[in-house]
Amino acid sequence: MKARDEVRLRALRSIKSAFLLLATAEGGAEVTDDLCIKALQKLAKQRKDSISIFEEQNRNDLADKEKEELLIIDAFLPVKMNEAGVEAKIKEIIANAGANGPRDMGKVIPVAMKELGGVADGKLISEIVKRLLQ
Repeated sequence: MKARDEVRLRALRSIKSAFLLLATAEGGAEVTDDLCIKALQKLAKQRKDSISIFEEQNRNDLADKEKEELLIIDAFLPVKMNEAGVEAKIKEIIANAGANGPRDMGKVIPVAMKELGGVADGKLISEIVKRLLQ
């Protein structure tokens, strides 16, 4: 606030709001790091969706605001794993689950999302599982 950094202030206020909602939604239960990371991922996804909508409507001024906030929110998220690392981990999960074909996606995806949810995008995980099981 003292630095007059409006972008950072907006982003931090939205993060604080998300955390307060978590605390009240759980009935005062303890808010874990995993819940906080999921809330941050949700905020980042909302910003990405808003950016794509604003760019489709040629509202670059609003898209720029969302991009600035997204950069700040991303700074609080864990570092994302690259595609090769995700693929290697999914191959390991497939081997452990004994999955053979596309019918076994139900066995693999929940385990992969649990293990890689914080460090990889769900869409990427799903695409790699589909590709490896075909």
